[in-house]
Amino acid sequence: MRAVSVHEDAIVVTSLFWQLNAVALRAGGEAMLIDSPYFPEELELLPTVLEQAGFEPVALMATHADFDHLLGRIAFPELSLGVAESSMLRIRAEPGAAQRELRDYDDRAYVVRPRPLSLGQTQSLPVPGRLGLGEQEELELHATGGHTSDGMAVFAPWLGVLVVGDYLSPVEIPMISPGGSVAEYRGTLAALAPVVERAKSVVPGHGAVLDRDEALGVLEEDVAYLDALVAGEERGALPPGRDSGEQRRIHAENLRAAAG
Repeated sequence: MRAVSVHEDAIVVTSLFWQLNAVALRAGGEAMLIDSPYFPEELELLPTVLEQAGFEPVALMATHADFDHLLGRIAFPELSLGVAESSMLRIRAEPGAAQRELRDYDDRAYVVRPRPLSLGQTQSLPVPGRLGLGEQEELELHATGGHTSDGMAVFAPWLGVLVVGDYLSPVEIPMISPGGSVAEYRGTLAALAPVVERAKSVVPGHGAVLDRDEALGVLEEDVAYLDALVAGEERGALPPGRDSGEQRRIHAENLRAAAG
């Protein structure tokens, strides 16, 4: 796990697994943690890392209800977890799904956890909407969909930091998971474009932090990829830096999702 400051009031913590990013944002001495790293050792160390940096969170957020973004509750079991209304609906419609997926991936990677994931203190947030942080600042919450049926991007305008969840990744092609769709994914990219224009740093769910121009470049590549996906191009060119065996596997699954 590594921690990098992208602003004096914003830290990105990246897991060794899947280049999974968690983001701590601060305003007026109050901090919020968005998403989470993966490994038990990383989650155990996370409270100390954030406390020493002056980013001890008062609450947690998750960009969507995929299990790998919900693990902040393991590191901070006493804190509530805020999710979009769409994510809360998904969690309620699929009771225990995140826990089962986490156990499945842990089994594959031989990971042993000291305690299971609990989503007991989870709160629904209105999205689109705003959420106060500190005494004067507000986070902007923007609805996302297409990767899954739920989600939100979080923008801290006073920092210029945009946290987009599993969109705009420089290491992963657009992934159409169950509940998602190409049409909704395209709609999300169109909605994110003007927010990216306002940002200085864009933090994807997986991969390196992007500056504004880099993020707009990834967005353009993702739109082109989705166009090719709709056209049914089985061996179409994947975006530069994302043409690997694993991304080809995801592409094959996307083709099935787009056709179905």
